[in-house]
Amino acid sequence: MTNTRPRAAMRRDRPPRARRAGGPSPRGRVAAGDRDVAAPTLIERTRTTLVAVCCVVMACAFSKLKTDVEQSLESTVIVGWIDSPKPADAPLIALAYTLDGSKQVIVHHTVLHEAGEYELVVPGGRYYVCAYWDLNHNLTYDAGEPGGQYGAPDPVAATAGGVLQGIHFRVPPGGNAIALPHGVQIAEARPENLRSRQAGAVVSLADARFDAELARRGWWEPMDFYREIGGNIYFLEPYTPDKVPVLFIHGASGTPRDWEFMITRLDRTRFQPWLFYYPSGSRLKGTSHLLLWKLLSLHTKYKFDVLFITAHSMGGLVARSLIVDHGHLTPYVRLLIALATPWGGARMAEKGVKRSPAVIPSWIDMQPDGDFIQSLYRQSMPENISFYMFTGHRGDRNPLKRNNDGAIALSSLLDSRPQAEATMNYAFSEDHASIVRSVAVVEQYNAVLQLHASEAQEARADGGYLSVEFRYDYPLPGPAPRPILVLRPVGKGAPVRVDLSAADSGRQLGPFPSGEYVASLVAPSVKPDQFDVKISLSGGATETLRSTFTPDGMAFGNIVAAAPAQDQAVGMPAEQHRPGTPQVNVRTVTLRGAGIQRSLRPHPDPNRDFYGDLVSSTDYCSGDYFHFFGLPAGSYQVEIVADGFRRHIERYRIVPGKPMPTRSIALRRH
Repeated sequence: MTNTRPRAAMRRDRPPRARRAGGPSPRGRVAAGDRDVAAPTLIERTRTTLVAVCCVVMACAFSKLKTDVEQSLESTVIVGWIDSPKPADAPLIALAYTLDGSKQVIVHHTVLHEAGEYELVVPGGRYYVCAYWDLNHNLTYDAGEPGGQYGAPDPVAATAGGVLQGIHFRVPPGGNAIALPHGVQIAEARPENLRSRQAGAVVSLADARFDAELARRGWWEPMDFYREIGGNIYFLEPYTPDKVPVLFIHGASGTPRDWEFMITRLDRTRFQPWLFYYPSGSRLKGTSHLLLWKLLSLHTKYKFDVLFITAHSMGGLVARSLIVDHGHLTPYVRLLIALATPWGGARMAEKGVKRSPAVIPSWIDMQPDGDFIQSLYRQSMPENISFYMFTGHRGDRNPLKRNNDGAIALSSLLDSRPQAEATMNYAFSEDHASIVRSVAVVEQYNAVLQLHASEAQEARADGGYLSVEFRYDYPLPGPAPRPILVLRPVGKGAPVRVDLSAADSGRQLGPFPSGEYVASLVAPSVKPDQFDVKISLSGGATETLRSTFTPDGMAFGNIVAAAPAQDQAVGMPAEQHRPGTPQVNVRTVTLRGAGIQRSLRPHPDPNRDFYGDLVSSTDYCSGDYFHFFGLPAGSYQVEIVADGFRRHIERYRIVPGKPMPTRSIALRRH
């Protein structure tokens, strides 16, 4: 008769095998009660150890990330520019310090290779800002080193989160007495090289700052990275006016070194590569604002009229944010080539935000349905920008996954919204990483660059030039207000804006597209003696615009809704285009003080050209921005009434001729 019991039951009926006492188990097995258990092999023990180590490493990474994020929400970036002639070959050290009793405590410093823009990262608090030329390169403020400071000094109040703008000051040739005593050591340890964090610093791709390990820190610890390395546009060669700059923007956990293959194959007789390096774990709107700040600084210095942008992966989102939010400030951007950009976001980022014990800040902006991704498409790309998409389709063929390029789903790479605007979408048999190291990709890429460089050269040949001459008809209480040239085409066309420095008087600008314009020079806290001067530009000829500035008192500000806590990270701008900021329906803006009362209502046409009001010094309110002119010295308050928000009072101390920091006024809901 056949035995029908299950085999497992039959095995349980068998008697255990006899083993020699104290001897090894046969076939590498050990006894556990009356059961046989396999002894762990070397491979299994190693695997277990590696898993444990990985868990510890990840736990440590998330712990550091959590601390980094907390610090970013408690800190702000102080930004401004410093005017000063350069003495010999010396770095300019800018720093922020606070007082502990009578002792100065330096909180952060930065190194500049020349006078210009600076950024300092500090926790919320009150700080004094100053700078000096470090003549002996020892990171110590020594006697005889020219210095200057903001105010007399005046403390600046840095609230936690965001950006504190407009902290400008001057370091005169002979230097001023600053409140920092001689002999103060700026940092505990002096680095071997004082590396500049200023736009336009010339480096090589072998620079240690571009190492992969540091790039990973920028992903996992963006706040720490920004304090130590900063975010910057670097040059590989000194600026050359007759070469078109090509700005390269890396992606997540990337570095400028990722572009080496493409840069070595770039026509360096016609193009000059610029490298934007940033902590890729930071909020993307903050990164876009940082890029704008650096480009404005470079444009003020070099006045280039054409810029091409090349971006990989997440860098394409940063580039589009710059163009959509700030295109009126960067009209020189003429070409965007984006490679493997996740235009529709990434579902993995969404899962990370929901499930991770700590969230990399840029994950918030990479969510497909998040505010940042949606903000990229609230308006189309400007007509003067040519846009190309380069996409790879050689990805993971796992049938359980969506079609992808090895990292990003093709549905995101080929999002219909940017596709509808693209001049061309080129597809390649490359994955997410190899697309920037492909011969076929580089050949097509260079062909696009050459085509648009030729078009820019032809337009430049037909254009005209403008020489600007200006002076300040009063004793300056501090750094001279920086003028802005506004060229408004007669008839159709967007206004052209050119940021100037006080040293640009007598400089020839251009070429500008041929045509008829009304030209004006404007500057904060001063009034020009003439505006809307009609000029004709064409054929390489040069026209001249002259203006004399006299003091004028101004009160102005951006009106925004108070942002949620996660949107108040360090470096996040408080302008009207920040993601998550709802539209503020302003009803009235009323100014009172010095015997004056004026009230503004938003203009019914939000797309109206307000440059006319700006250049004619006419009070205006564009909905989320207001500007009052012609105010005598004194104290004022501005009352803002908006639907659904608490009534807000903002106080101003006006000194005509003395620019004040830009204000963003956050309203709170009822």
